[in-house]
Amino acid sequence: MIKAGIVAEAANGPTTPEGNKIMEEKNIFVIPDILCNSGGVTVSYFEWVQNSMHYFWKEDEVNEKLQEILINAFESVQKMKEEKNVSMRESAYLVGVRRLAEAMKARGWIKSWKMPIDC
Repeated sequence: MIKAGIVAEAANGPTTPEGNKIMEEKNIFVIPDILCNSGGVTVSYFEWVQNSMHYFWKEDEVNEKLQEILINAFESVQKMKEEKNVSMRESAYLVGVRRLAEAMKARGWIKSWKMPIDC
């Protein structure tokens, strides 16, 4: 039995579809794994950038950059959730797919693409 009001999924794929349904029914606010765990991947990207530039940021600068990115990501997912009336998990997927499609279009890999639910 879950008694929490908020669940932050700190593992990859920690919740079954049945568990998702239960949490939605109980109006438990879920921060999905792909959003909750994105800090580690982001900092790995920072390390790659620094190594390729032969320049290294101080810990405070890394933390500032990370905080800005994570706050923007959370706000994007929250906004999509409210606009489309979907779960945070579905919203995170929608934001991710939209960003991927925009990047592919910008690189000329695709000419056009429309999100199935008009995102």
